[in-house]
Amino acid sequence: MMMYRVWRRLEEYSLLLIVGALSALIWANVSPTSYHALIDYSFWQSAPIGAVDVSSAEPPSHQLSPHFLINDVLMALFFALAGKEVWEAVALKGGALRGKKALTPLIATAGGMLGPAFVYLSGAAVIGKMALLARGWAIPTATDIAFSYLVGRLIFGARHPAVTFLLLLAIADDAAGLAILAIFYPQGDLAPAWLLLSASAALAVYCLANRLPRMLDARRSGKGASTWMRNRLSFWPYAVAGAISWYGFHQAGIHPALGLLPIIPAIPRSDIEFGIFAEAEGQQADLLNVIEHALKGPVQIVLFLFGLANAGVEFSAFGDATLLVAAGLIIGKPLGIAIFGFIAARLLGLGLPAGMGFKDLIVLGCVAAIGFTVSLFVASVAFPAGDIQDAAKMGALFSFAAAFISVAAGRVFAIRRRQ
Repeated sequence: MMMYRVWRRLEEYSLLLIVGALSALIWANVSPTSYHALIDYSFWQSAPIGAVDVSSAEPPSHQLSPHFLINDVLMALFFALAGKEVWEAVALKGGALRGKKALTPLIATAGGMLGPAFVYLSGAAVIGKMALLARGWAIPTATDIAFSYLVGRLIFGARHPAVTFLLLLAIADDAAGLAILAIFYPQGDLAPAWLLLSASAALAVYCLANRLPRMLDARRSGKGASTWMRNRLSFWPYAVAGAISWYGFHQAGIHPALGLLPIIPAIPRSDIEFGIFAEAEGQQADLLNVIEHALKGPVQIVLFLFGLANAGVEFSAFGDATLLVAAGLIIGKPLGIAIFGFIAARLLGLGLPAGMGFKDLIVLGCVAAIGFTVSLFVASVAFPAGDIQDAAKMGALFSFAAAFISVAAGRVFAIRRRQ
């Protein structure tokens, strides 16, 4: 029964991503010319949106390709779901990232990002390629929530406090990863004034579609205005605002896949947060959760396309970036989490959750080393298309080895599963 549940989670959250990635790997190694011809095919030159065509005359023009539509447009839905979890964890009174209970996971998260970055940059310095490879420092800092959760459940069991600790760490890691993408990996020339368009769209939709109906209802009995807004207009005002916000990010030079994030706080939400994998989340009826439930299916298709568009690396692409990314994830992340977790729990006196020991923290650090989805994404923006980017992506794919290392570590430390 346990394996059935694990497979159901895998099928729900990650199966199509794996299929897309494996398909890309096979295709790129069997017929690399046809693979890149399709993924990078420019079907609209001088488009109003798209990747900057560096070969064009001044002013630079944009060109649309399947790769841009997948990574910059459709992946905005994926990051919106991740942003929703981060927002609820921070904003709700009982949010997972609020209060003293979150301090140790938050500090461990810092270690889980600094450790990989240190290992990556140190390795680049040792081999004398800092100038060439330094931009990839953030690739190994990511933790894949879905895969790490699955492996964590396999090792610790459903009721082990380490699983909750892992989810807190992964959510905080997502929040930091979103900030890193926005700050350190701008797309083209920065024009921050365009972010006022995104902020205006978020403020306008909050005031007109969220706050105003509630103010009108407060003046009379019932919830007529809010009900009318929800039944007649539903999510459409937020979809329009999201499109405007996305365009603001695109024009500002910040990765547009993050463009829906400013709209999330404007959407009506419940005051209760059960967690991304909790069964009770499916019963939430507030608009924010309704939108999330509606997006889960389409996002699985998006993840399939993302795997197909980004995991197509030839095995011959193995290089220095491969080893640096893999070392950052498999060595740097467990060490960073263990060291900073020890500092938080023992030296700062914050402690670990009841029933969780330091050996659990070490194994948990190995589980968190599975980067995959976000690592692939960061690799695609850290380096231009070519040998270095492909080598870095291969390192992200190698992070799957952390799953087997975690299982072995669980046996070495005699971790007792708790169902």
